[in-house]
Amino acid sequence: MQNLNYLRTKQKLSQAELSRRSSVSQTYISELEANRKQPTYPILKKLAAALGVSIAELIGEQSPKQREENDVQTRPQ
Repeated sequence: MQNLNYLRTKQKLSQAELSRRSSVSQTYISELEANRKQPTYPILKKLAAALGVSIAELIGEQSPKQREENDVQTRPQ
């Protein structure tokens, strides 16, 4: 889940802080970021809520970074 790592670091959160906010263990968050585990729907809901994003953004096909770049390119000047 590369989006998880990107969203977490963008918000300057440590894995420990995200764990505290989401009630998901730090070990599990680490395993998700390393693609060693696949999250269940309840875990996705907790992580998305803790990060203030939708589940779709958390697991989206397009990374949040790519969305931001597309938004910048399409904004009127």
